[in-house]
Parts: sequence; structure tokens; C-alpha cells
Amino acid sequence: MSSQIHPQHLVSVIVPVYNRSIYLKEAIQSALNQTYKNIEIIVSDDCSPESPQAIVESFNDSRIRFRRNEQNLGVAGNIISSVKVARGKYVASLNDDDIWNENFLEKLVPQLDNNQDLVLAFCDHYIIDDHSNIDDVATEECTRMWKRNELKEGIYQPFYEIALVNQAVPSSVAAVIRKNAIDWDNFPALAGPFWDLYLTYMACRNAGGAYYSPERLSKYRVHALSETMNIGSKNAQAKIRGAEATMFCFGQFMQDEALQEFNSYFHKQWLHAQTTLAIGLLRDNQMTQARPLLLRALIQQKFSLRTIAAFLISFIPKPLARRLLAV
Repeated sequence: MSSQIHPQHLVSVIVPVYNRSIYLKEAIQSALNQTYKNIEIIVSDDCSPESPQAIVESFNDSRIRFRRNEQNLGVAGNIISSVKVARGKYVASLNDDDIWNENFLEKLVPQLDNNQDLVLAFCDHYIIDDHSNIDDVATEECTRMWKRNELKEGIYQPFYEIALVNQAVPSSVAAVIRKNAIDWDNFPALAGPFWDLYLTYMACRNAGGAYYSPERLSKYRVHALSETMNIGSKNAQAKIRGAEATMFCFGQFMQDEALQEFNSYFHKQWLHAQTTLAIGLLRDNQMTQARPLLLRALIQQKFSLRTIAAFLISFIPKPLARRLLAV
């Protein structure tokens, strides 16, 4: 790969916000601290009850733009509407509770400059707690979970398996994307909280490549207010949102003829999400709506103790079912 020197192309940093501005200052500051200087920062508030506009304006930096949706669009809609007004050649998402290292863009953007076949460049990341302390154990577990420990630095083309089976590309916190490589007008809002997975899918479908750096150049925050924690908790509505988005994503992947070699994996994930959706409905006291989903999952799965247990619970009187589901 040649090491040409390019002028710094504009990078649009998208910071989506909704009702969670406690970490916003730290996130914005980490973008402003980038050693790569040609950036615009678009802070997009998804109609929060309390607008974070004052926090944004306190930086008094011309590179920051604040926008506020007139109505709540959901996380996917908020991201996409922001990208559509972005002026950069490249776009990168920075969650309102995450942090970039100072050299995040400096390390990744030149890879895209030097190779026009690349759709995105991504890296590994740390896990931090609500006080911004790095959790070394969780960080290592995260790297292994998404199999980034098996990736060497370099270019992967195509990168279907890395992106959609291993789900190794953290598009929401540790990736820079070539803006014109994605058809943003056809990005579905149904991807919801898994918009980053669907974005990676769209990047794969471009037929371009992905560059990976094993350096941990960003920090992903795990805390009680995060959507990821809500989906994994006993929060019924968050679980329903997450399951519906997962079913949509893997349903789309199953229909893609270019991905048929991974179809059994996608179907397994789709069935697991169907059971998750049913469990969310059970916790929301929607027993009759949950039961057909569980029955369909039972028919299509060889054996799932989780699905069997949920199906049996759907016939139990609601007070006892609620106690069992709370366990």
C-alpha cells in the first residue's frame, strides 16, 4: 500500500443524543481533541424532554453543529437524518456516552485515503465504566466475544463473515465510513437499536473492503442508562425493541442471495430473537401475542429449553408468570 500524503478530507462526526446528556461533554471533547483536525461535529438530539443545546453551545466551537428533531425518530432515524446533512467525505459515529482516543481519526482516515476500494476502517476498543475507568477484564472478553483477537491488521475483502457472523465491526464507536459508499436514502428505520449492524451489512454489500487496526483507539461505555444494558435487562419495552430490530436485520440477511452460505447462522439468530421478543411480550403481560411466536420457534428449532420454558409460562396465570419471569 502506498503512503501518499493527502490533504485532510472533512470527516463528519455524528453524535446522536436522546435524554442522556450526562456524558455528552466528555464525548464531544474527545472529538474536539482529535489530532486529525478537519472535522465537523453534528450533535443530533432526538427530541429529548430536556434539550442538550446549552451543553453543546458551551464549547463555543465553530466545528460543532447542533440539530434537534421535531419528533422522536428513534436511534436509526436520528443517525441517518444527521448523515444526510453531513458535508464530510467520511462519516464516523460517536455515541453520546463514548470516547475516542486523540489519534482515532489520524490512524483510520489515511487508510481510506490510500485505498479507494475500502468502504470502512475500524479498530478494537476498550470497555469503560460510568466513571470512565477502563475495565481490563471486560475489554478482553469483548475482543474475544466478537473474535477481533483472531484478526490481524490489514484489509479484508469481502468481509461478510467478519461483519455479520462474528459481528466484529463496531460501527457505532470504532469505525470511519466512506460516506458515498452507503445508500443512506434506503437505510431502514426498522433496524432500530441495531442500526450499526445493518450499516455494516450495507457496507459489505458495496463489495468494497474493510481495514482493521488491532489498536484500541476508542472507549465504549457500559452503564445502567445504555440501550444495550436495557435490552439485556428485564426492561420489557427495551427487550421488545431489541428483538424486533434483531429479527428485522437477520430476516433481511436471510433474503440476500449473496449471503446464502451463512443462512443457517442467520436463521438461528432470527429464531433466538423471536423467543426474546416473546419473552418481552410475556413480561409486558401480552400472553396471547407471545404464544404463537413461541410455538413457531418450537416448531423450527431442534431443541431450546429457553423457548420451551417461555411457552409453558405463557399458560400460567399472570401473577405467577410475572414472578417467574422476574427471576
